[in-house]
Amino acid sequence: MAVLLPQTYMNDSGRSVGPARGSMKVPLERVLVVYDEIDLPFGEVRSRLGGGTAGHNGVKALRRDLGSADFVRVRAGVGRPDSTDPEIVSAWVLGRFREPEEEVQALVSSAADEVQRIIAGGAPGASGTNGG
Repeated sequence: MAVLLPQTYMNDSGRSVGPARGSMKVPLERVLVVYDEIDLPFGEVRSRLGGGTAGHNGVKALRRDLGSADFVRVRAGVGRPDSTDPEIVSAWVLGRFREPEEEVQALVSSAADEVQRIIAGGAPGASGTNGG
């Protein structure tokens, strides 16, 4: 097992993940990516194998540089602002959390628990409390 923390911007993360996967000969279905998801309510965590990008530029970069979308995802819900204006959405995602620190810590803990569950052999999306 290896953990990669790309030193690229999220929108360019595929440029480091793709070559790392290739050099370590990791099967695509063994790649696990954790990311923020505005289409999930704040605090909700879901996992799955494969899927679309939902407009997430970091996931688009990963799909492009991995050659497929068939990797495991753990999505941490950060909620969506009340606007579809790209500047407001961008500021929402790139800004500080508005929720209390305890709730942010609980979200990170839930995402970490889901990662551990999957690494231990659990199927993505099979968690009873995190949805799928």
